[in-house]
Amino acid sequence: MEERKFETDAIRAQTDRTQYREHSVPLYLTSSFVFEDAEQARALFADEIPGNIYTRFSNPNNTEFIQKLCLLEGAEDGIATASGMAAMYISMASLLKAGDHILASRSVFGSTHQILNMIFPKFNISHTYADVSDPSSWEGKIQPNTKMIFVETPSNPALDIIDLEWLGKLANKHNLILNVDNCFATPYLQNPMKWGAHLVTHSATKFIDGQGRVIGGAVVGKRELIKEVRFFARHTGPSMSPFNAWVLSKSLETLAVRMDRHCNNALQLARHLQSHDEVLVVKYPFLESHPQHELAKKQMRFGGGVVTFEVKGGIERGRKFLNSLKMLSHSANLGDTRSIATHPASTTHSKLTDQERAAVGITPGLIRVSVGLENVQDIIQDIEQAISNSK
Repeated sequence: MEERKFETDAIRAQTDRTQYREHSVPLYLTSSFVFEDAEQARALFADEIPGNIYTRFSNPNNTEFIQKLCLLEGAEDGIATASGMAAMYISMASLLKAGDHILASRSVFGSTHQILNMIFPKFNISHTYADVSDPSSWEGKIQPNTKMIFVETPSNPALDIIDLEWLGKLANKHNLILNVDNCFATPYLQNPMKWGAHLVTHSATKFIDGQGRVIGGAVVGKRELIKEVRFFARHTGPSMSPFNAWVLSKSLETLAVRMDRHCNNALQLARHLQSHDEVLVVKYPFLESHPQHELAKKQMRFGGGVVTFEVKGGIERGRKFLNSLKMLSHSANLGDTRSIATHPASTTHSKLTDQERAAVGITPGLIRVSVGLENVQDIIQDIEQAISNSK
């Protein structure tokens, strides 16, 4: 039988049914599980046999969601977490110790910056930032105690693209763990493990859920690494609820068709804004003007559902623009069916200094639009009127 395509795997991948032969995976809303006898309990706690003990450790819904995500990402194993940031944190903290060093892309999410800058130093874990615009400098920043490379691609919110094939070779050359945040692309648009990543992290809250309903995260990757991540999570407790896992697994079934629409709408919006007299700059990976356009086409199926742009007039004009929107939501989330506009400098990346924001391309008036599934002409019309009314 020929290898099945992404869309089919997302829908048809399913663990064994119960005796009731349900067509849709049922919910397992239980905190614990009953043992057949004392010997089975002993064997389960000794990890000699597979099975469920306690939902903080594992649950059929979490297992089903992760098995499906691993299949779509091309990963060997994985673990679901309570939030995207829990996934980011445990993917690093579980594998690092005092004295270790991380080489990270400068363009990462604001809370990831806080982990690297404020939390890890308490445990004597250091980091160095590297710039996407200067790939030749990365190898020189690797130190004797470097253990991991952590990157986002596309990055939030600058939409920088990193060459995953090159980075995979660099990591293997120096025996480092390559950890890639694949939140913006999702497994439908990009598979970092295909290019040499060892771990892939997700905020499943975003496009994987796709409807702004639940919080969740995931870490998938090489089996031997996930074993350590799972041990860390099992004893520190950032577990995903079974209900959220059930919702997210159902969401994966529609991921492809949703991302097709997100990407198509985003590209049309980016092209429209690119020719607008009141817009200074537009950034979108599949625009020819994007500095890593060819690289994006090489490692991504489409350009994603996020567009960033800056209107003339700086931060005040940007605020007036947001206040003038009538349909788009003004929210800090992304990846929803509803289009969302955000001002990163005052929200998601507000804890960074002016210099840190400038270094990753977050200008005072930058607007991030998570392009939803509405009719694209309605999205464009709302943004047009907001630009006009914010002069």
